[in-house]
Amino acid sequence: MSSWSRFKSHYYQNSGLGLALDISRIPFPDGFLLSKEIAIQQAYAEMDALEKGAIANPDENRMVGHYWLRAPQLAPTPAITQEIADTLASIKTFAANVHAGAIAPAPGKKFTHLLVIGIGGSALGPQFVNHALGQPGKDKLAVSFFDNTDPDGIDYVLATLAGKLPETLVVVISKSGGTAETRNGQLEAAAAFKAAGLDFTKHYVAVTGAGSKLEQTAIAQGWLARFPMWDWVGGRTSELSAVGLLPAALQGIDIQAVLDGAAAMDVVTRSTTTAENPAALLALMWHFATDGKGAKDMVVLPYKDRLLLFSRYLQQLVMESLGKELDLKGNVVNQGIAVYGNKGSTDQHAYVQQLRDGVNNFFVTFIEVLKDREGASFDVDPGVTTGDYLQGFYLGTRDALSESNRSSVSITVHDVSPRTLGMLIALYERVVGFYASLIGINAYHQPGVEAGKKAASGVIALKLQITAKLQASAGQTFTAESLAAALGTPGKAELVFKVLEHLAANGGVKKTAKTPWFESVYSA
Repeated sequence: MSSWSRFKSHYYQNSGLGLALDISRIPFPDGFLLSKEIAIQQAYAEMDALEKGAIANPDENRMVGHYWLRAPQLAPTPAITQEIADTLASIKTFAANVHAGAIAPAPGKKFTHLLVIGIGGSALGPQFVNHALGQPGKDKLAVSFFDNTDPDGIDYVLATLAGKLPETLVVVISKSGGTAETRNGQLEAAAAFKAAGLDFTKHYVAVTGAGSKLEQTAIAQGWLARFPMWDWVGGRTSELSAVGLLPAALQGIDIQAVLDGAAAMDVVTRSTTTAENPAALLALMWHFATDGKGAKDMVVLPYKDRLLLFSRYLQQLVMESLGKELDLKGNVVNQGIAVYGNKGSTDQHAYVQQLRDGVNNFFVTFIEVLKDREGASFDVDPGVTTGDYLQGFYLGTRDALSESNRSSVSITVHDVSPRTLGMLIALYERVVGFYASLIGINAYHQPGVEAGKKAASGVIALKLQITAKLQASAGQTFTAESLAAALGTPGKAELVFKVLEHLAANGGVKKTAKTPWFESVYSA
């Protein structure tokens, strides 16, 4: 599959971007790209219409405009252009004032720590950028995250902020303000500030939609500032909005360089010449590798510690965008590409064994970074550095997989910098859009996520019914089955059992264990 002539034919390099793409180790036959040219040209046309403001998310009657975030002049209305520009200017000014101490927790004090509260796209993007570009000891603010509603996880983060809450700024990110995980984190953090004798409102900032519950709360409580989330930016493509730019700017990252990198990638990936468009080439490789049906998983292996979280970021971007039951014509297609990953060369000692010798149900995306570190490296062997070893493991693994007919693509970038991260984010946003067009699905809605949220609300309602029934039945004991019947929900005995077990573990009810286990009884 691999040969110098094939490599020369299918190696894309753009010196201006500082990016290269090798698709030669995907075993597509001669003529494949030509056979898909009509389909990819249609994808270009659909992307062009999207960027010009077409309704790309018919379920919610919304435009999809994350591309305007790095090129406001391309927005379909002057009002949107101005909003984007004004928001960016406000982010830069706010961050500068925080760094200078003009916005401070108390006279003579400065904010030194940042707690970001969000979930999904409101956390994965900021976490990825934080980890990739952070400079411990040099960052303007040290960043922590609440990205779940796990009480122990919240306590873990709060423990790292012990004694530092007086100098901690909190950014709460939720478009609607009704996302339960984020709302819970907001309340938990506020309780921690109160317990420390602090007025949390002098530490809180909101990133949210206009008129949302969160905005109303921020106004009523007098939070420090508010920044907008727009309905034309989805969570998984929000990193280059205030969602990601505000935390990054507060950390001290050059957000303009991130935006410039994304804008430069957008210019290149608007090309309708497929051989010159790395996003189109990647989308076509996904299509070939997975038969256009998600037949194989995507394993993301960045050979750079700073890019460890890239696979998690791509999990949401790819799987939430492409994992759809129905196509645009209403046919059941159950589309999607599963994404997982680790980092090189850690993966050498983890799951490369299966990748080489096990089930061939994947293709690999290698990420190579040419620059090893700031400054010179010393030799760990004569004439050999740790960075040489890292490249050796990448190239060796790639060859070992090819020898076993395992497919891969490789993306090579010069460094891990703000500009490079902006490029990678923009590249994959475009790839997902093109691939969605190729397979005929809507990449910009998430009905499965909404279904999960509704189901979770039903569990919370059931929990309240259970506790109310037990409290009203003092002295009585119930099995899960008898309690479900008493609640008039006999078909939910399993759910009742799960809730009772959780309540018992946390002191909410008393449990008397019996054999068999389903005869165990519970009481208030």
